[in-house]
Amino acid sequence: MKTALVVRGGWTGHVPVEASDRYAGELTARGYDVTTSDSLDSYLDTDLLARTDLIVQCWTMGTISSAQVEGLTAAVRAGTGFAGWHGGIVDSFRDETRYQLMTGGQFVYHPPEFVEYPVRTGGSSFTVHTEQYYVHVDPAVEVLATTEFVEDGTTLPVTWTRNWGEGRVFVTTIGHKLDDFDVPEVDRMIIEGLTWASR
Repeated sequence: MKTALVVRGGWTGHVPVEASDRYAGELTARGYDVTTSDSLDSYLDTDLLARTDLIVQCWTMGTISSAQVEGLTAAVRAGTGFAGWHGGIVDSFRDETRYQLMTGGQFVYHPPEFVEYPVRTGGSSFTVHTEQYYVHVDPAVEVLATTEFVEDGTTLPVTWTRNWGEGRVFVTTIGHKLDDFDVPEVDRMIIEGLTWASR
């Protein structure tokens, strides 16, 4: 049985409990033993992290201590997967560059209103109506989905993966509100991303 640790908190506008409960349930249905935590101190528990196959983080903004980020990044380097969506993974801990280096990207800006935009994945596409993230991204990531930024047409990554030591990292910028996950392609992308990132 695979194990997953869901770490959630930060800005409540991204409904971290409700959003993470949805995918904790999906993981449980797929045979994972899931633990949830409302504290970043979980990243200090080396025994817990060593036996965790996947960390799902839903923690927007906030601060992380040096010891917490060291525990997290060391666990991922050792093989624990790390995955999440939207601000819960790519707008976390804005002043912690070691965290951004691991995730391979960082939120910079979004238009003030929700917008409709296409998401392109290989030869197919689908449309979402939600917050569109402009992100700065490490050129070493593997981009799986892109879009055009509504304000200037710049091609932006929406979903990407990367390896971090022995661990795998999955990020998608979609997921501001709960009904974003009701888009079948978004739901499938996240479930597949969580599964892929798992040790």
